[in-house]
Amino acid sequence: MDRTSMYNRVHENRRGLKKEYVNGVKDFVKRALKQPICISEGGIRCSCIKCKCMKISAATTVRLHLYRDGFQPDYWIWTEHEEVKLMVETRGGSTSSRIVHHDDQFNAVDEMVFDAFRPYRDFIDVNTNMGNETFAEDELPNEDAKRFYDKLISTNKPIYEGATQSMFSICVQLLAIRSNWHVPQKCIDFVTKMLKSVCPVPTCLLDNYYQATQFVSKLGLKVEKIDCCKKGCMLYYKDDNKLSECKICHSPRFIPCKTGMGKYKDVPAKRMFYFPIIPRLQRLYASTESAAEMRWHHENKKSSNVLRHPSDGKAWKHFDDVYTDFASDPRNVRLGLCSDGFTPYIQTSASSYSCWPVILTPYNLPPEMCMTKPYLFLTCLIPGPSNPKQNIDVYLQPLIDDLQRLWSNDILTYDISTKQNFIMKACLMWTINDFSAYGMLSGWGTQGKLACPHCMEDTKAFTLKYGGKNSWARDIGGVSNFPKVTEIDWKKKLNGDGVGHNWKKRSVFWDLPYWKDNLLRQNLDVMHIEKNVFDNIFNIVMNIKGKTKYNEKARKDLSLLCFCGDLEMKVLSNGKKGKPKANYTLTSSDVKLVCKWLKELRMPYGYASNLARCVNVENGTIHGMKSHDCHVFMECLLP
Repeated sequence: MDRTSMYNRVHENRRGLKKEYVNGVKDFVKRALKQPICISEGGIRCSCIKCKCMKISAATTVRLHLYRDGFQPDYWIWTEHEEVKLMVETRGGSTSSRIVHHDDQFNAVDEMVFDAFRPYRDFIDVNTNMGNETFAEDELPNEDAKRFYDKLISTNKPIYEGATQSMFSICVQLLAIRSNWHVPQKCIDFVTKMLKSVCPVPTCLLDNYYQATQFVSKLGLKVEKIDCCKKGCMLYYKDDNKLSECKICHSPRFIPCKTGMGKYKDVPAKRMFYFPIIPRLQRLYASTESAAEMRWHHENKKSSNVLRHPSDGKAWKHFDDVYTDFASDPRNVRLGLCSDGFTPYIQTSASSYSCWPVILTPYNLPPEMCMTKPYLFLTCLIPGPSNPKQNIDVYLQPLIDDLQRLWSNDILTYDISTKQNFIMKACLMWTINDFSAYGMLSGWGTQGKLACPHCMEDTKAFTLKYGGKNSWARDIGGVSNFPKVTEIDWKKKLNGDGVGHNWKKRSVFWDLPYWKDNLLRQNLDVMHIEKNVFDNIFNIVMNIKGKTKYNEKARKDLSLLCFCGDLEMKVLSNGKKGKPKANYTLTSSDVKLVCKWLKELRMPYGYASNLARCVNVENGTIHGMKSHDCHVFMECLLP
């Protein structure tokens, strides 16, 4: 069939159907009758503009509907009649050549709407017309899923007869415009008024942006605004939601109202945002695009030693061996959590503002979908202005409550791909963060003698006599009897009363039952470690004043730990002690040559930032180099 005729139905002035269109409809029906899905369902899914593949009818009825109303919009690929989308393989094949596109968010939402409520509507049609023979093993959606599908059906009706947009699709697009392009709310209000002025039925559209947000929130993906102490001591949450002041530091919950300003709502001194994770995970099983893919980690196991996905790793397999009941159902969700601080906007004042988002992502999905934008769920938005540090446990309380429910409670979920209800469980497999955030999330103090999470109590850390810093050097110069952390120090740290240790008793994640077996379910990045190593070594070699760690105290400590006579402090002719220059430090002229070379170095576009901005050739200094720049520079220096 020449599909260009699908939407070229009638002659000018509506004088009858075109011959090409009539022949095309006949070919479409003839092809649909040959498909196995037509035989199993007992009819053809009518693809007219009104039925939209939701109803199963006889061939003659489908032809009449298409002659009268025409095809549903944008149905170029007949996916509901077993035609496979282009550039996407069927399930079960190799994933290396699969291409999954998520750029068009509006089409993805539209597909989710139709796919999500179709099974429920199918049950009604089949039970009414043909009985339950074909769908004997299928289940009706549970009450929550049915309520969600009914809302989708009611919100997805065309705004007027013949329209291609529904109230739901318009509201979603308005919200996307505001978030993707930072459009002011007043601009969205103006757009809604303009749409109403050109719409043939003005009453079918909303008036402003606020009404659009309220309309979309009815689908269940809400956000909880939780007041918190301005010092981060506690949340006004659960039993404490009626308090007017912090029960720890007694700070007021609300900003005091100015006298003579009239009656206004109380404004909280600080407020965090929590996006409940349970309904978002349930929505993954409400769309055919993602529901079947949530079992990918189980159905695509390979015996090779190639790490294609976290499910091929030892941590995943170890978890399956320990929690066999959880692993028995591949639909149970494995989650990863990441968090870090960032500055949300350019500061106009001297004081900085640090905001901390907490993001969860499901690792059940295949590699090409796993870490893409649609599946990165923002769960907590922790306000600033300062780093939450150990108080991050306070802000994670709502998330921990949901994770505990997902582990131990019965979260009934409807899987659209199998048309069955099941008990969904979820676990937090690991967190991904830098070393400072590691200490905050895991509860392990990353400072002091016990900072190493690998050595733990077996560390041989000691304090430098002159420098006063902790060191983890081992067997330097044949000296092996370094001070060892005693068992008393270790117990003090675990109990939270160790003097000088920045330590809390435990992480909030210890409340998760499966987390206690292993404290170190963490993935560390090497970004900061690499930068620190680079800064220390490079600044010593370049002999940059104020940047090198090779000061007078370090020379004195060096004489106690190893035998480096040429680097120890020497008595000068005037009776004072001085630092002899190390043979591996560059002269001032050599430093300027290195700076000049780096100033003129050119990298491919996007490979590194502007390194020239970090270099001052006249002074022979390098400063402000980012972590990735350090890595690139080290690659340039190595042969």
